[in-house]
Amino acid sequence: MTAYRRVAARLAAVVTLLVAAPACASKSLGPQLIGVPATVPLAELSGVTLQVGDQKGGTEALLRAAHALDNVPYKIVFSTFTSGPPQIEALTAGKIDFAITGNTPPVFGAAANSKTRVVAAWDGAAAGEQILVRAGSSINSVRDLKGKTILLAKGSAAHANILEHLADAGLKTADVKLVFLQPADALSAFASGQGDAWVIWEPYTAQAHLTLKVRSIGSAANGYWFGSASVEALTDPKRNSALADLLGRYERAAQWSRDNPSEWAGKYAKAVGLDIKIAELAQSHLQRLPIPLDDKVVAAEQRLANLFAAADQIPEAPDFAKWVDRRFNSVLVASATT
Repeated sequence: MTAYRRVAARLAAVVTLLVAAPACASKSLGPQLIGVPATVPLAELSGVTLQVGDQKGGTEALLRAAHALDNVPYKIVFSTFTSGPPQIEALTAGKIDFAITGNTPPVFGAAANSKTRVVAAWDGAAAGEQILVRAGSSINSVRDLKGKTILLAKGSAAHANILEHLADAGLKTADVKLVFLQPADALSAFASGQGDAWVIWEPYTAQAHLTLKVRSIGSAANGYWFGSASVEALTDPKRNSALADLLGRYERAAQWSRDNPSEWAGKYAKAVGLDIKIAELAQSHLQRLPIPLDDKVVAAEQRLANLFAAADQIPEAPDFAKWVDRRFNSVLVASATT
């Protein structure tokens, strides 16, 4: 009996280690692999509801303006969020199935081991993501920002923009003073003389250029936008098939906006309550160009992850590639050529 008990004790210890191992290793190994379910014909999606995260004047406004939601064979429910990070949280919580955000929320999502995957990418936003200074400022380059106060939104594309520019200029975050403000508050602060520079995106960039005396000393190197989906939706055959269809519709809507810039700017201005001139300038900087989720795109996002980790904004840099799912690359290429 003694020998039997010793063997049983060893087996129990091994089982305990095996059960505990996945929980201990999950953070370092990243998210689990997920399969691609079989495609379901559109005619069989009538009972499907896609929950889509959005921002004011964003995905829904563009799709409706381009009539890309006509004859959708499934139901879409749009939920409006103030920014990208809450949408990633909602995806992880299973409250929405899909959302389009800037380049930074997916990085923070990966760092938090979110139950999401990046499934689509677009380029063409870099021109509207700028580092602004006052027209009469002595600051002429990013190097001149040393010791200066910079206004920006924490964890945003603007945050990523300034981290990249500082690194390229040989500066660290300790060399400047970052003041975190949401865009509307930053606009008021900068207009009243606070801060030496403001890092911002559209439509605030256009608003600043047209209502304040400002100039830009740099645009973003990474102008990517990303479509992220919940793991739950990607593993559901019907929702996965509906997502493929929705992405195709979005591509066609984006092409329509490029072909009809004045009409889109007018509808965008109405949707967000902006002056038409501001809307026209802002949308001229947002091309929404479809690109494949290739190694170049992943490397650009990995650089952001590394910079945020170095700046102590996230505990450690995730292996971003593990949160990328390229299943829809062929769908997007086909949509872009039709």
